[in-house]
Amino acid sequence: MNVYVRELSAALARLGHRVEVYTRRDSLSQPDVVLVEPGFRVHHVTAGPLRELERDELPLYVDEFTDGIATLFRRDGRPDVIHANYWLSAQAGHRLKHEWNVPLVATFHTLERVKAESFESESRVRAQEEERIIGCCDAVLASCDVEAEQIISLYDGDRSRVSVVPLGVEHAFFSPGYRPQARRAVGRLAKGPLLLFVGRLQQLKGVDLALATSLELRRRGREHQLAIVGGPSGPDGAATLRDLHESVRRAGATRDVVFVAPQSHQRLSTWFRAADVTLVPSRAESFGLVALESCACGTPVVASDVGGLSSLVTSNVNGQLVTERSATSWANAVESVLEAGAQQRLSTNAVLRARPFTWRTAALSLSDIVQRLGSSQLVSC
Repeated sequence: MNVYVRELSAALARLGHRVEVYTRRDSLSQPDVVLVEPGFRVHHVTAGPLRELERDELPLYVDEFTDGIATLFRRDGRPDVIHANYWLSAQAGHRLKHEWNVPLVATFHTLERVKAESFESESRVRAQEEERIIGCCDAVLASCDVEAEQIISLYDGDRSRVSVVPLGVEHAFFSPGYRPQARRAVGRLAKGPLLLFVGRLQQLKGVDLALATSLELRRRGREHQLAIVGGPSGPDGAATLRDLHESVRRAGATRDVVFVAPQSHQRLSTWFRAADVTLVPSRAESFGLVALESCACGTPVVASDVGGLSSLVTSNVNGQLVTERSATSWANAVESVLEAGAQQRLSTNAVLRARPFTWRTAALSLSDIVQRLGSSQLVSC
């Protein structure tokens, strides 16, 4: 989501829009305003303690955060449109919409009822809030057709107000390169294929299945390494990381599995170029930016057949989609991607698949939506 907000805001600014982003201040050292580039500023809003908050703490400070944004509106002027990202920001946006009579656009990124279909429900209150806000949004952005249908069917969304605006990729960074040099750059010089997982270490992202796949390949005598890039996230994050380390230790695979701290967004492109295949075993995924960025770097993807991943990956074209959540099925899929005759074809197709996705295209789509909203009556609720 942070990549989405940053890249889409920058693309909108380059089209001539003035973009103001509001985020909660979590440190006294953060300035009130940061100029990211001409036309794009970030405001740090004081709401709650000056520290990073656990996810479950965030709802406690939504009202204070909303009050802080309203104060800035009074100082800087009323915006033409509010674009909320995630359900908590959508709560703030919903209130501000009615207080300031401004159109509300929302991108949810993850939806509670979508997660509940394939994983487990975390909060009935969140699902109810998402439904209430979707019913009042002047436009809801979905990243793909699959997510659009989920919004309509699971939240009774008005089809006329749901628009598909795919995410983009910064092709200046995420592009094909020379794999041996990329391996040297990330310090991975071992022989054999490199498997890559990039994402938050939590149950929803399925990192446990990525590790199980690696251990199954190891059992089959397949020499390789697995790089797990990311850090623990959410209530189950720390436990997930402990379990991963314990599984690696029990399997005697400490030389085959490496844990890498979260990387800067641009640095990730080197990891994608270094890998032979990227694993995206998410239990639910609205779009799958990791899969898109991997493809842009020419690295085939083995992904769960869920959500937006099914629109980015085509089996035997730019990777493999896997329906079953078993290490055997995933290891079979990885082996098919690593076949000598398949690598170059899959890599070329991956690059071609990613090419149409740009942040400029996403920004142009959103600009059209905002222009239409400017001449429409606000949805009342």
